[in-house]
Amino acid sequence: MSPGPNPDYCEHFNALGEQLPGAGSTWVNNARRMALAQFDQQGFPSPRDEDWRYTNVSAIEKKRFKPLIPPGDAAADAGWLKRYRLNDAWSLVFVDGHFSARLSDVDDVPEGVTVQAMSAALANPPAAVEAEFGRVVGQTSHHGFVSFNTAFFTDGVLLHVPADTVLSRPVQIIHIASEPEAATNLRNLVILESGAQAALVETHLSMESAGSLAVSITEAVIRERAQLDGYLLHGASERAFRFGGFYVDVGTAGHFNHTNLSLGGLLVRNEIHVDLAESGQCALDGLFVGQGRRHVDSHTRVRHRGAHGTSRENYRGVLSDRSRGVFQGRIVVEPQAQKTDAQMNNRNLLLSDEAEIDTKPQLEIHADDVKCAHGVAVGQLDPESIFYLESRGVDPVSARNMLTFAFANTLVDGISLAGFRDIAQDALLALFPEAGIRKDWL
Repeated sequence: MSPGPNPDYCEHFNALGEQLPGAGSTWVNNARRMALAQFDQQGFPSPRDEDWRYTNVSAIEKKRFKPLIPPGDAAADAGWLKRYRLNDAWSLVFVDGHFSARLSDVDDVPEGVTVQAMSAALANPPAAVEAEFGRVVGQTSHHGFVSFNTAFFTDGVLLHVPADTVLSRPVQIIHIASEPEAATNLRNLVILESGAQAALVETHLSMESAGSLAVSITEAVIRERAQLDGYLLHGASERAFRFGGFYVDVGTAGHFNHTNLSLGGLLVRNEIHVDLAESGQCALDGLFVGQGRRHVDSHTRVRHRGAHGTSRENYRGVLSDRSRGVFQGRIVVEPQAQKTDAQMNNRNLLLSDEAEIDTKPQLEIHADDVKCAHGVAVGQLDPESIFYLESRGVDPVSARNMLTFAFANTLVDGISLAGFRDIAQDALLALFPEAGIRKDWL
């Protein structure tokens, strides 16, 4: 590949050569080279793009992060990791973008179910992988982060569940960034055949010294009557950069539910794009917390392609200091999607005069027999509520923290997966150390 406007990354790609997963497969090599050519031409997104007008990623462009080969997991401590593990789950742990068998647990997976590192899957890929890889994300998103990930992904997870199979345990993906100035790319593919059910938990962490770039893309194919429950916790260090995309194709009468918790990082962009066929359903919940100079962008798009679909979105933001939050939610109802029921809600709490929120809900409706609505609220803590707590002996700082935690915990407390809810509440409580709240009170 000859260098263009992004010569450093082209040189990295040429140097990596046969070390990238799937290098022995023609279709994987072709997909990577096409993606690199696209990235070399377009680069990372610009605020000139309407979908990126509130988020400037020039800081990522200037740093020139370097993909890491070969792998190593020496920096990851199993004891430190324990606090983020689900007790009863199949877990796949990745350190700086590479699978760690030492830290993972994929024993006793039911017969016929595939839970496998993508690097291993691409050594002898099933036909379904070639058929579905890149299809869903290619229908919805074409910006530079997607191309960058396709060209440079070093690993990820393949989850394939046969028809009418219900997984008894969730699958947890844990990614740890430990090296500064490193670019790590994970690519996950989830395929649920008709009537199948599964839960997928993504946990993204980083060491305090790791000012790295993590790009993670998950594609999910949910066949008719199948259901996928997705959960994401991003708790990286205050120096970390992240782009995360979840792209979902939901078949007839299929279900997709997702909870997105963004509690760390310096510059973060989360995308969730969902296409719903007839009678498809989805529920998207999200919480983002900004402190210091953190910037977090939550971008959702739900497209109703068939009649009788239902979608619900509920996102909350808590912003303090000089942080900035972005919520862009878009619902598209195609002409044939009659009887659609879609609702979107975004509530934001600003804790300082310098904190900022940009919220942009959109309804694009091309059908006439639908029920669609959106609501937005931006405000500050209620002075009367603060005074009420102070009148009962609570100091002013604790009163504000308790009210802030209550606003955020409303969403966390509704998480149905108990193990993930406990981990999320611990992470949320760590952000309010002076709140005077004990977990056993919750």
